[in-house]
This record gives sequence, structure tokens and C-alpha cells, in this order.
Amino acid sequence: MSGRLVIGIVVGGLLGYGMYRFIGCSIGTCPITSNPWVSTIVGMVIGGMFAGGF
Repeated sequence: MSGRLVIGIVVGGLLGYGMYRFIGCSIGTCPITSNPWVSTIVGMVIGGMFAGGF
């Protein structure tokens, strides 16, 4: 893996967790932001896609 891809995955994961932590879902029905694991993994995937150029 290239360094750029690793950085994209890490930054995406941090932003995904931040989305859960600071935006979140107050009633628990939001499929992405109601669970910290899901939001972090989705952020990592999106970050990796951006860093890798899709």
C-alpha cells in the first residue's frame, strides 16, 4: 500500500468517527451515524477511495 492510501484511510476513519461523535443520530435509527464502528469503517472506505483516485 502506498503512503497516500494509508493516510487517506486513517483520515477518513477519523472523520467518520467524528461524524458519529459530533453529528450522530439522537434516536438511533440512522444506519451510518448511530454506530461508531459503521461510521468509522464507512469513513475509511471513502477516504481510501479519495486517496486512491477511485
